Amino acid sequence: MIIASPADFREAARRRLPRCLFDYADGGAYSEHTLRRNVEDLERVQLRQRVLKGGEVDLKTTLFGHERPLPVILGPVGIAGMYRRRGEAQAARAARTADIPFCLSTVSLCSLAEVVKAAGRQHTWFQLYVIRNRAVMRDLLATAESAGVQTLVFTVDMPVPGARYRDAHSGMSGPHAGVRRLLQAIGNPRWAWDVGIRGRPHRLGNLERLLGRSVGLNDYMGWLSANFDPSIAWKDLDWIRSAWKGNLIIKGILDPEDARSAADLGADAIVVSNHGGRQLDGVISSARALPAIAQAVGDRLTVLADSGVRNGLDVVRMLALGAKGVLLGRAWLFALAVRGETGVLELLELISREMRVAMTLTGALSVADLTPNSLVNCQ
Repeated sequence: MIIASPADFREAARRRLPRCLFDYADGGAYSEHTLRRNVEDLERVQLRQRVLKGGEVDLKTTLFGHERPLPVILGPVGIAGMYRRRGEAQAARAARTADIPFCLSTVSLCSLAEVVKAAGRQHTWFQLYVIRNRAVMRDLLATAESAGVQTLVFTVDMPVPGARYRDAHSGMSGPHAGVRRLLQAIGNPRWAWDVGIRGRPHRLGNLERLLGRSVGLNDYMGWLSANFDPSIAWKDLDWIRSAWKGNLIIKGILDPEDARSAADLGADAIVVSNHGGRQLDGVISSARALPAIAQAVGDRLTVLADSGVRNGLDVVRMLALGAKGVLLGRAWLFALAVRGETGVLELLELISREMRVAMTLTGALSVADLTPNSLVNCQ
């Protein structure tokens, strides 16, 4: 299959992956209205085309004191190691080559140590969930600190997993899920050889030492439901800010008041995000929420964004709406599934190329030039 755009990776991944894994990555919560609005609302953002603004486009940006050649981060994605053999490590190596950050999920197959070895400390961020057992959280923070990780992404919009109907239909969860996944693996021999056999162990690498070797894919959905904590409140985050001395990013902000609370807490950044439409259906899209949030916090912290970003044009739109950097999720996961580390690098090159075209045609010669003035309207 010819890969000419980021969207092509999605179709190629659909052909390669067992259905349960494709639907888990591709799907959202409930009837998936927010999932669709994330994409549709970004598509409705109209850029001002400007001509004869000559000059060379510069995509560089600075995040937490590090200059990066692209205002993009490979965002945290759970069990990415099931999409390609040792997938998180492959994506991390691609991030190191591209000189951008890679954020490792708490529920990854590859451990933090494996990923830091692949990407280096300067390119590795670590994402932490709200886990019921605070001792587990403290241990994960200590592990990240000892590994030399400087940036923590604390995800606050998943105190409970969203209702994801597709997972029950596809075999990711529900009755006889293990048998259904096995049959799908048999029907996808390339994936079965690469990941099913050569990609072992299929365990949650960051949690194995804490929770035992049995915590793997078979226990994944049940573990999420049993161990996330819906009781956590802003006051409970003080100990995280005091315990973590590095950069603290709060991920999952959709409301200006919550953005101000994150700034009051002492967070260094927030991610405007609805978890890719995977948590609460019917909420506002990230694109629509972003301008008001950016205005509410001003320069008190760095505003990042995700959800609905499918290509370089979408990155430009998010930056113009007020983000200083954009996290990719599904886009890099599908590229990884299709071509591994090489696929992720190809995706980043496509995004870079598309950004240069869009910025040239809007007269924006740098990332800093992308402002609400680059838009016909902000909604």
